Amino acid sequence: MRKVFVDVTAKFTKDGSLLPISFVWEDGVKYEIDRVYERRKAASLKAGGRGQRYRCRVHGKEVYLFLEDGKWFMEA
Repeated sequence: MRKVFVDVTAKFTKDGSLLPISFVWEDGVKYEIDRVYERRKAASLKAGGRGQRYRCRVHGKEVYLFLEDGKWFMEA
């Protein structure tokens, strides 16, 4: 697996949490995030790296979105 760096639109909630709401995949397609289930410090075991891992639902599929050193990536 490899890291795919993505552009993310995110917002800060009133409690100060950073919440991703959409991302643009490497082919230019924009995906809306239906739901964020959890956020925690974790490593990407498939692509390497560690940071904040967001477990999300996109079009009914569970995906992981990572924030590492100010950059967003996903596992390809």
